[in-house]
Amino acid sequence: MAELPKLKPEERQELRLRLAELDCDDWLGEGELTDAEKDLIEARFLDLETNPQTSVPWAEAKARLTALLKR
Repeated sequence: MAELPKLKPEERQELRLRLAELDCDDWLGEGELTDAEKDLIEARFLDLETNPQTSVPWAEAKARLTALLKR
């Protein structure tokens, strides 16, 4: 743990991704998605299929989020 601050940003990101992989089954907590959450996901997918021109490519969304987090 004491060595973590010495890691490069890329190494920390790799570590976060690996931990997320290991914990993938736990991200929802103790339950499943509610019906309302499932409906929301379905609605968002339908909107994406119906209006693909309104979506933002992942690379652009990631860049925007990264810029916001660096402020």
